Amino acid sequence: MRRRLRAAARHLGRPAAGGSDRGIRVIPFFPELTGRGAAPAVIDGWWLEVFAAGDALRQIQAEFFGRLGLAPRECRYRVLASGPHWRLRAYAPDASGPSLLIVSAPIKKPYIWDISRAASVIRYCLDRGLTPYLIEWVVPPTDTDMPGLDRYIQAVHEAVACIAREHAAPPLLMGHSLGGTLAAVAAALEPDGLRGLVLLGSPLCFRAGTSRFGDALAALLPSALADERVMVPGSLISQLSVWASPETFVWSRLADAALSASDPEAAALHARVERWTLDEAPISGRLVGEIARWLYREDRFCREALVVQGRTIGPSRLRVPTLAVVNTSDAIVTPDSMLHFLRAAPAGYVQSMAYAGEIGVGFQHVALLIGRKARAKIWPAILSWAASAGTGGARKVGRTAD
Repeated sequence: MRRRLRAAARHLGRPAAGGSDRGIRVIPFFPELTGRGAAPAVIDGWWLEVFAAGDALRQIQAEFFGRLGLAPRECRYRVLASGPHWRLRAYAPDASGPSLLIVSAPIKKPYIWDISRAASVIRYCLDRGLTPYLIEWVVPPTDTDMPGLDRYIQAVHEAVACIAREHAAPPLLMGHSLGGTLAAVAAALEPDGLRGLVLLGSPLCFRAGTSRFGDALAALLPSALADERVMVPGSLISQLSVWASPETFVWSRLADAALSASDPEAAALHARVERWTLDEAPISGRLVGEIARWLYREDRFCREALVVQGRTIGPSRLRVPTLAVVNTSDAIVTPDSMLHFLRAAPAGYVQSMAYAGEIGVGFQHVALLIGRKARAKIWPAILSWAASAGTGGARKVGRTAD
């Protein structure tokens, strides 16, 4: 912790290039203190160092929460395969059960899938005989080019192939948030290598008006984030998210804390999520720039105009049994930002379920992964669907209410 504090102090003590005091006039490591009224100021050459210091300081806060007993309690895993910016975790001791590959989001740490013994998708799947894998995104070596969308999707395909060799059968692909977006792109590009696809609160359509958060974020993302040579500090993405939707990232979290106060289990889970939000991780500048331009601003995936690995893809290429679960209380990924895309997919492949959210989850965007109601009502239905995926039983179009 002391080493991180000294590193953060060194970052914050560096002047701007040329002695200028211009820069981002915000508190990067306490984004909760700013709101929509605090528009981004000038971003110049030293913004990376400022927000990198923000990452370090927020991680110090996360370590403090961890010492209070709120650190993640992840299942044991082995690394089955890896690349410069990813590694494949295998949680089961053998490959006896049906395989499931989780694509984690490139933002924040992946232990939101395994945050505690009582709120763990990984443990839930292991207990029911599945063989879960998770692709984790790591910081690439400094002497390599920053990976973009092509290389992230290639990593997913390599992980799928590795699992298929171990099981002699294709895996089910699953993702949440931008992890689900990556999973959908990978499935549209290579649908034949998958048993099915499960999308949990994953943005797919970025058309103006489908999500107030998405519209605001698209307007706020600076063009400087597209720098292909840098890693973007996670605290900058957190700051931009607060600007885009203070209701979601500040006020709803405070309300959830108040509503959870009388329920010890809910209060403890809320605290673990708060700790997770502080555990920042940097993101490839090339990936951030491509997602900002190609998806958030130009909506290329939904418009059948996204070019990945030299091929143009969109909803018409999603020819794999797909289950989409939408949280109707989620302001980050609205139902329309999923369903507009999925309605354009080939007939007979997509089924959807709705979930109304719950308290004790920090904020609604992660409720599907950690909520008690989600675990009791939604996850049994997901695994029931998954058991029939690839056999023809999962191809019926429908929508099930929570």
